[in-house]
Amino acid sequence: MRSPVTAITPQFVAEATRDEMSADDRASRLLGIKVVDIGPGTATLCMTVREDMLNGHDLCHGGLIATLADSTFAFACNSYNEVTVAAGFDINLVASARLGDVLTARGTELSKAGRTGVYDIEVTNQKGERIAAFRGRSYTMKGKPVVEGLPVGKQAPRVDAV
Repeated sequence: MRSPVTAITPQFVAEATRDEMSADDRASRLLGIKVVDIGPGTATLCMTVREDMLNGHDLCHGGLIATLADSTFAFACNSYNEVTVAAGFDINLVASARLGDVLTARGTELSKAGRTGVYDIEVTNQKGERIAAFRGRSYTMKGKPVVEGLPVGKQAPRVDAV
């Protein structure tokens, strides 16, 4: 009798990494941030602006917009199953977000070479209006997988018997 076969693709690795990270991401959970899409080097997360996220001008606090972008950055740069941390980031807040706005942060990898990477995150509201532009610089910890037993890095897919 043959065992079923599961393809360990880069997408499978990204999804497994998302699941592992989501389980322990207390900050994103506190803010109601949801991962809506993940792939190798990419991530999309959403957050709805609540009353307790407003500053003294009745606008979403800029630090919370930065947190949404930073969480998106984290999921994108860890999607290769290697523990990767921020080495720095810049954010430009270009418009205000208000109570009830649904913010979507889309992250894409611009460069990943050796242990460093550069990622751009665009934050938009439900109307597609740009709220913020974020650029993150990442550093990958050598030999530390997010999920034990899965391939790490931009390796070719493999097939394993389950």
